[in-house]
Amino acid sequence: MMMGVRAFVVFLFAIGLAASAHAAAKAHAVAKLIGLDGKSVGQATFQQTAHGVLIDIAVHGLEPGAHAIMIHTTASCDAKKLFTSAGPDFSFESTKLHGYLVKGGPRPGDLPNQFAGADGTLHATMIVNAFSLGNGKKSIFDRDGASIIVHARPDDYTTQPDGNSGPRIACGTIIRTVAPGSRKGASHRTHK
Repeated sequence: MMMGVRAFVVFLFAIGLAASAHAAAKAHAVAKLIGLDGKSVGQATFQQTAHGVLIDIAVHGLEPGAHAIMIHTTASCDAKKLFTSAGPDFSFESTKLHGYLVKGGPRPGDLPNQFAGADGTLHATMIVNAFSLGNGKKSIFDRDGASIIVHARPDDYTTQPDGNSGPRIACGTIIRTVAPGSRKGASHRTHK
C-alpha cells in the first residue's frame, strides 16, 4: 500500500514538472511599423522556435513589387531622420558584409526580399536562424535593441551597404513581449 502512495506522489510530481515546462513560453517580440509620415503601416511578430525565429510581417501602403526587409542595429524609428536612427543592418561582426550573394556575407539582419501585391499589401512569413530572441550571444536584444526596416526597392543581395534597396520607408522597433523561459502570458519589455 505504501508503495502505491509513493508512486502516486511521484506521478503527481512528474505531472507538475510537465505542466511547468509547458507553461514556460518561447521568447516572443513585436514591432509596430510606421511610415515616414509617422502613421501605422503594419506589424511584425517574432516567435522563437526550435528551428529559429519565425517572423510574420504585414505592411500596407507599399508600391507593388519586391521590397528589401532587414533587421537594423538600434531600436529607434525616427521618421524625421528617415529612419537612419535605426543604424545599419544588424551584424555581430563588423567585418561581415551585406548580401546573400557576397563572399563574406550575409549579415544576420539580411532577410530575403518580400513582395507587395497590386493593392500595396505585403504579408510574408519567414524563418531565420542567424539570430535569436533569447539572452545569449546570438540575441538581437543587446543594450540598444533592434528594429525592422522595409525599403522602397528590392535588395540586390550584393551592393554594399544595403543592396541598393533605396530609402527606408517603414520602421518598427522590436519589443520583446515574452522573455525566454517565462510563463505564458508574462511580459517583459526590454526597451522604451
